[in-house]
Amino acid sequence: MASSNPAFTNSPAFGGKATNMNSQVVSAQQLDDLYGRPSATPSDTGRMTYEDTIVKTAVSFGILLVGAVVGWILPALAIPAAIIGFVLALVNIFKKKPSPALVLSYAAFEGVFVGGISSFFEAEWAGIVTQAVIGTLVVVGVTLALFASGKIRASKRATKIFLVAMIGYAVFSLINLGLTAFGVLDGFGLREGPLGIVIGLLVIVMASYSLVLDFENVKTGVQRGAPAVYGWTAAFGIMVTVVWLYLEILRLFSIIRN
Repeated sequence: MASSNPAFTNSPAFGGKATNMNSQVVSAQQLDDLYGRPSATPSDTGRMTYEDTIVKTAVSFGILLVGAVVGWILPALAIPAAIIGFVLALVNIFKKKPSPALVLSYAAFEGVFVGGISSFFEAEWAGIVTQAVIGTLVVVGVTLALFASGKIRASKRATKIFLVAMIGYAVFSLINLGLTAFGVLDGFGLREGPLGIVIGLLVIVMASYSLVLDFENVKTGVQRGAPAVYGWTAAFGIMVTVVWLYLEILRLFSIIRN
């Protein structure tokens, strides 16, 4: 059937004009050699793979840990690093094609922020950073294990509930920030005491589901054969979620110990 699309009409592969497509004779030995060649893997074709995404994620977290060491030693850099990290996060979110340099830059500045905040919490509650790190690793490990085994998956209904909960949490956080900024409440504001513990647990559940969405996105990208560069997008998303999870666990432990 003829096509009105020039891209198909002029292509020999789709019935276009061809004068010598079959003019070259292929020997039986050549056919046998072609048949015996191993199939090209996704990495050979520049496509996204689980292994490549894991490497990119590991590199990103390695840079983040280096930045965290700097922030731990120089906690005064936490606020400037947080501002720069926030700007870089927005750039990475809205940039159509992922940039490894921007993702790693975000990892570095976010690491400085996390290290500075961790240093502050450790000064107030000795040993709390170790507890938060272990708690974060446990939550990430359990979530990954459940996802890999197929026991937990993202669903449309659960995602809708998650989005509504995120909007509610964002509004609550803004109100709480305003109350503490203007001196109406001190400490963690509305997140003190039993209410703070309940909210903290709910937010950790939300962050865990966000991890499920991140893993689902990686799976979708690999199955659809997305370009390998989008592994950096996956690394960025997982990094943002894990940092959020760590900070919420850190805050929860501080409320409990307070």
